[in-house]
Amino acid sequence: MYWSNLLCDKRFSELLGREKSPDQPTALDFAQDQFRKPAERDHDRILFSTPFRRMGDKTQVFPLESIESIRTRLTHSYEVANLARSLGIEIAETLQDKLPDDAYRTIPAVLAAVGLAHDIGNPPFGHQGEKAIRAWFKRNSKALFETPRGGRAAEDIARLTEQHKNDFLNFEGNAQTLRVVTKLQVIGDDLGLNLTLGTLASLMKYVGASDTLDGSKQARKKVGFFTSEQALVQRIRSEVGLEDGARHPLALVMEACDDIAYSVLDAEDSIKKGLVSFNDLIAWLKHQCDGDRVIEYVCAIADWEHKALAEQKLPPSELKDVSTQKFRVHAIHVMVSAVAKAFQDKYDSIISGSFDGEAIKVSEASKLCSVLKRFDRENAFNHRTVLEIELNGYNIINCLMDFLWMGISDREDYFKLGGERTSVFSAYVYSRISKNYRRVFESTVTCYHKDDNLPIRYREPQLLTDMISGMTDRFCIDLYNDLTEHYKEMRSINGTTA
Repeated sequence: MYWSNLLCDKRFSELLGREKSPDQPTALDFAQDQFRKPAERDHDRILFSTPFRRMGDKTQVFPLESIESIRTRLTHSYEVANLARSLGIEIAETLQDKLPDDAYRTIPAVLAAVGLAHDIGNPPFGHQGEKAIRAWFKRNSKALFETPRGGRAAEDIARLTEQHKNDFLNFEGNAQTLRVVTKLQVIGDDLGLNLTLGTLASLMKYVGASDTLDGSKQARKKVGFFTSEQALVQRIRSEVGLEDGARHPLALVMEACDDIAYSVLDAEDSIKKGLVSFNDLIAWLKHQCDGDRVIEYVCAIADWEHKALAEQKLPPSELKDVSTQKFRVHAIHVMVSAVAKAFQDKYDSIISGSFDGEAIKVSEASKLCSVLKRFDRENAFNHRTVLEIELNGYNIINCLMDFLWMGISDREDYFKLGGERTSVFSAYVYSRISKNYRRVFESTVTCYHKDDNLPIRYREPQLLTDMISGMTDRFCIDLYNDLTEHYKEMRSINGTTA
């Protein structure tokens, strides 16, 4: 791999020939120059986008949380972007002899951008949202994907491949993120946010299609892209010089920062909610330490900070909060530094494309990260109050998908995607789906990406997942309540008297 390719600043608007309109007004003389790097502009496009703002009401760990200091997907994404940018600066500094002259600006900017965007395609209610989507398709797979006998739809449904089906049965928020930023955030065409190819390649934590999953390979553990974006991904990887299953080096950095953020910060949020105490966390780390020098140091500095704060006679609640914040600062600093060193140590295998691990797992902070994740899972993720709300969200998504499918599929003419619906309720449901998503579904936007002639029976479920994934937690509940109120099942009479 070559950094001149890896940091490619081309956009699909250039590659696919979007021309400037001849009647476009000339820019003002003082506003013609653009001093931001293309990757810096990527960061800003993501920051100001609607899907990014929606993450402020999407679950990170604790659904529908009333404590404002508890993290949402939005605050989590800000923190990952911050860590990634900082790590990018360290990498650009320590490896400057191997990087382009402008790497000090470009690499941190790319990492900050992908840090902001990495969860933008995740559905409401966190990972339970993904599980709910997969469960709905598994439950309805026979009705959706098996070819009926006769009828106009039979030939279309028969065109479905295993990859088409697996896109939904193995639905993945990471693949949806790529779809959002490249197509769904419509601004007059199907180029989405029109990010640079270097940023798009760095955004992909996984690189495999849904029918090529391989649990033994980190790059293919989950779905990296859907069939609808396969040609787009092939073009991206070709332009930036990624072959076979190799991941972009900066994708490894972003992945590590995501791990650091949620392993440390989910523990902090668990303490803020009162599910566990600061002392519980330190005791857990000491018990799991097994002589690991990183964990020993983090516990020692945490104890030292806690003792110094206690001597100031802080109130118990403030002592807990400040001690936890001090722990977070030291733990994140150690983990980021460990990943930076691991990136340097593994640089040759990373840049050759042969590295298939995780940067955090080959670093000296590997055990600290894994022990913190176990702490989070056992004390936060599996807490009864969390599971109860997640279960409600899971059930709401499944029921809401039933309603939305009626609006999408109950058409007078199977081949007229935006045509008349078979009932007033179906028409109402379809009207509640985002106009952006409907325009993409009905192919009524200006298209630059090649039409892959996808089956209608693929495009219908994709509209469904586009809509669900774009919802916030509260909008999901509100729409479910609205449709439940309006839905009245009509039963056939049997024509007899009792």
